Order: sequence, then structure tokens, then C-alpha cells
Amino acid sequence: MALLSEGVTQTVETDRLRLRPWREGDLDAFARITADPQVMRYMLRGPLTRAEARAQIERFERERQERGLGHWAVEEGESGTLLGRIGLLHHEDWPEDPENVEVGWLLDRAVWGRGLATEGALASLRYGFLELGLERIISIAHPENRASHRVMEKAGLALQGKRAWRGGQVVWYAIHRSRWEERSGKAGEAHRPSAARIARRGPGAG
Repeated sequence: MALLSEGVTQTVETDRLRLRPWREGDLDAFARITADPQVMRYMLRGPLTRAEARAQIERFERERQERGLGHWAVEEGESGTLLGRIGLLHHEDWPEDPENVEVGWLLDRAVWGRGLATEGALASLRYGFLELGLERIISIAHPENRASHRVMEKAGLALQGKRAWRGGQVVWYAIHRSRWEERSGKAGEAHRPSAARIARRGPGAG
């Protein structure tokens, strides 16, 4: 599955955040964030090396350019400080739905508890439903990651179940376009017809 987007939005701004493409200068801050054991506690891979952090950034940018997806770099709007990543991703190996798109986030521990993950998740949902024309967006988390569960619920996603994935147990949530429209007051507002199309990719894609 590939979501090929024309005129992909480069930057999304909220009251406190700027979600933007990655820059070479982001690596130092992102590597520090993803090396923090507390930040990475519920990630299946655990803390990342600097090389792994770079590879992750490269994947996000490749997803953005090829599919209109990918996590943005997230910076504080006022100071420009890099805070982590937020955005949409497709998982080739998610068994519940081969056409899945997941909203996810990872933020510096210094800014936890301020509602920034929810703010960024809501902006990502809006982008996915209005600009990409998606019909459903999911989110996946460790069963014990209560903070992420709360973000999902505040953003309007509902619990779908629990399953094994990538060597561990996860819970997953979802929100359908119709439910998002009800919550956001966007019922009947269609996405731009040229914004996105779904296309099949050959073996080994992704």
C-alpha cells in the first residue's frame, strides 16, 4: 500500500507547536531524546543509538516524500526547540488492517504533562482526514503506557483490542472519519480531490 500525495503539506502549526520536515541539525536533539530510557520505556525497541536515530529520521522523511505520511519533527512554536516527533505512519506488518495509518508521538520527557502530545495528535488527525482523505486512523501502544492511552482517548480514538505484535503485546485504538467529523464539526467537508490517492506497491516496497 502506498499513499501518494500531491502538494503535501510541509508544515502544520498549532497553538504551541510547529510540525515540520526534518533538518540535518535535528539529529543531536533527537538522538538525545531517543536515548533516554524513560522516554523509550514503552517502545518495543528500547533506547536508540545515534545511528538508529538517524535511520529513523531518514525513514520519516522518506515516508513523507513518497506517501504524504511520516512523523514530523516537532518544535515548540515560540522557542523553536525540538521536542520530538508526531505524525502518521503506515505499518507494512500490522495484521489487523493492511491499509492502516497510525498516529503516533514521542516527546522529550521535559515537556510531558503539558498536553502537547494531544495537541499534536489532533493536528495529525485533521491532516489525515482532511488532506489525505483517510477513512480510519489507528494508534498502537504498550498495554501499560497509560499516558499514551489517555492521549488516544482525548483525541477521540476508541479502544479496539489487544494483540501480539513485533514480539510483544500491544493495545490499539481507532477513530473513523465520521466520528472525527462529529467531534470536530467538519461533517460534510470533503478533502481536496487531488490531495491523495491509494496505490499498490511492488514486492519489497516500504
